[in-house]
Amino acid sequence: MARSALEVAVVAGQSLVTQSESLLAEALSAHHLTYATAQALWAIAPEEPAPSMKTVASRLFCNAPNLSFVMNQLAERGLIERSVDPNDRRSRVVNLTPEGRRVRSEVIDAALQVTPLARLTPEELGQFTRLLATALDAPADAT
Repeated sequence: MARSALEVAVVAGQSLVTQSESLLAEALSAHHLTYATAQALWAIAPEEPAPSMKTVASRLFCNAPNLSFVMNQLAERGLIERSVDPNDRRSRVVNLTPEGRRVRSEVIDAALQVTPLARLTPEELGQFTRLLATALDAPADAT
């Protein structure tokens, strides 16, 4: 029985993620990071205002207890600092430390060097990004 186009696309998407994780494993190991801690670092953009824990959780599609576990690991390593949100004293925000910025940058650079997406032309990457944005119901420049 032939697989549907949707099934083929889902399997390809899962393969892309799995292959990317595998190719990035060495760089993550060099920084003593797991895929989850690396994703959390990536979710904290240094050029943006410090995100709340709730914002980071939504970016990572995870719940508060899981995020706390990951953030504790990053804080223990000196990569992030949590502080009270100056706009909402009940909330906490997450800031990258200088070391966190350095490690984040190195992990992103490593991911860009090993990603299978690097095989695509700029036009193909644009098309891929637009298709993902449609599937994720997000603006194309947000992906």
